[in-house]
Amino acid sequence: MQTANDSGVLLLRDLPPGRELRFSAAGFMPVTLRVSDTLGASLLVALQPQEEENEEVIVTSFRTESRIENLPTRVEVIGSEEVDEETGIKPANVNSLLGDIAGVQAQQASAVSGNSELRVQGLPGKYTQLLRDGMPLFGAFAGNFSLLQLPPLDLKQIEIVKGATSTLYGGGAIAGMINLVTRRPQINVFEKTVLLNASTLGEQNANLYLAHRNQRLGFSFFLGGNRQQEADVDGDGYSDVARSRGFFAHPVLYFYPGARNSISVGYTVSAEERSGGDMQVLRDKGDPEHAFFIRNKLWRHTADVQWEFRRNTDSRLTVKAIGSWFDRAISANTFAADLKATQFSFYTELSAYRRYRWHDVVAGMNIQGQDFRSPTLRLPGESYATAGFFFQDDWRPHPKLTLESGIRVDICGGRSAFVLPRLALLYRIARDWTMRLGGGFGYRVPSVFESDVDERLYPLLRAGSLEAEESKGGNWDINFHRRLGSVDLTVNQSLFVTSVKHVAELRATNDGYRLETMEGRDGLVSRGTETYIQLRIDELEAYLGYTFTDVERRYVPQQPRQPLIARDKFAAVISYAFTSRFRAILEASHIGRQYLEEGRRTPSYGLSAAMLRYDWPRISVVANCENLFDYRQSRRESLIAGGTRQSPVFRELWAPIDGRVANLSVRFRW
Repeated sequence: MQTANDSGVLLLRDLPPGRELRFSAAGFMPVTLRVSDTLGASLLVALQPQEEENEEVIVTSFRTESRIENLPTRVEVIGSEEVDEETGIKPANVNSLLGDIAGVQAQQASAVSGNSELRVQGLPGKYTQLLRDGMPLFGAFAGNFSLLQLPPLDLKQIEIVKGATSTLYGGGAIAGMINLVTRRPQINVFEKTVLLNASTLGEQNANLYLAHRNQRLGFSFFLGGNRQQEADVDGDGYSDVARSRGFFAHPVLYFYPGARNSISVGYTVSAEERSGGDMQVLRDKGDPEHAFFIRNKLWRHTADVQWEFRRNTDSRLTVKAIGSWFDRAISANTFAADLKATQFSFYTELSAYRRYRWHDVVAGMNIQGQDFRSPTLRLPGESYATAGFFFQDDWRPHPKLTLESGIRVDICGGRSAFVLPRLALLYRIARDWTMRLGGGFGYRVPSVFESDVDERLYPLLRAGSLEAEESKGGNWDINFHRRLGSVDLTVNQSLFVTSVKHVAELRATNDGYRLETMEGRDGLVSRGTETYIQLRIDELEAYLGYTFTDVERRYVPQQPRQPLIARDKFAAVISYAFTSRFRAILEASHIGRQYLEEGRRTPSYGLSAAMLRYDWPRISVVANCENLFDYRQSRRESLIAGGTRQSPVFRELWAPIDGRVANLSVRFRW
């Protein structure tokens, strides 16, 4: 490496043709040039200023379109760069991407169907609200496979708010909220992307994304197809990876009738068939001894519309609505006939935003609900609607202080009203130091359909008259961020606590499994800390994080620890761009010991991954390997806990079961 003088002049001698020269300077984008015979004796290299990272990260979940650094509530954003990177690693869904976030644990919940559960701050996945473009979409009977049907290529960014946040979008956000923000077309830019992927585990993906816009009209179109072959990784005769075939399509039309108005109309359709069980059955070689299987056939249709009127830059009126129809049929060797059910969910919202000198004010109302019907399950049809009214004020009484207050009143059909206040503050201690403190309330309407329920138990499920689960929680964090030339350092320390009462769980009864409210004033308490350090020096990026989570079920005195939650988790990531085209990433994590429902503790274990990426002007190639050292739960114990060959009983899953997986993806842009 050689350094230019104070005038920016650098003398190089006897450079052979074909040699690559890389020019870099603090605060500027690097440039790579190749030496050729046509280069003269002198060469002028112009470097473009490097944009400040995170400067333009706009958070949409709070309806104020504020920059992330100006929000009193702590929000974690997976930006377009990270989403783009994950697209080449796991193009089928966002499950792996969300699992990389500190305080979030993505765990496979079923060895047969492969559905996953997302646990935020140690709480079960049912307590996390999932939205798309600020509209609740998945839940109850339709929520079990939602994470497995959301491709990242269709997304711009992902916004995560941890803690009780039902004040924003209503029931469900007890542990937190995840908002998936879809991509929008850019004016006079025609985006065309094709992505192809294949893995060593028998997975193939093909995705297409198109987008274009002019002054008056625009569109975006995503189409994806996935194929996963069944796999018996541990050789016990049962599938560890379910066979699946599916597709996902999402066209959106955008209208811009004037400078102040914008309208979007979208439609989403997805279909999937997932089968797991005895490998001989899946390969059409079943017999009376080898008969076990579970098959899910899923159809989802979603339509959404949004109108936005901007009177000026400080005033905005928004109307949006979404409706989703979900159909699911379950087959199993233990069923006399298929179990079928449909669920219709809807959400409508009217909100107004106004920015004043010292205040950002949002007020509005929404109506949401769902209708569940099943001709085969012994569950009664369930239909309810909830009307909500919300108000939010971000007040800036001092340049160093921002106070955020909000309140929501939800009136649930057939249930009492819920008053959900929320408070948060942002204090800029010094130039590089900021502190956030906040808290709020949450609630959730219980559902018998949870992601960890074996489908074979569905005929035995019984509904009950239950109280809504209610929560309150708080978060505190302090953040240090300093940029000095090419060095960018961030250090963050946070604390959290959430308490849930009226916890609803399935319990065995004489006639099946019934959803019951657990006794106890503070039924479930989650508390912990998150610490991370992030460092960037030129082309080097490094991350080191630690999460401590302690979750206590006070209604189970004999085994109060929440099952399948690691108390300790370390994560480390290092990334280096060798050239403007070639990049490598190494990841490592340590997952601490977990309690099982029976009270036994699992061993701790480590995971690692590596990725190589090379970019040409129109083509990107990604080679990735997860679980480099092939750690599997089946190496420590059998996944079969009992039962018969025709109806096995599986152990709780606390570690990966699919082993080492490598994939190669190629993306074309033109």
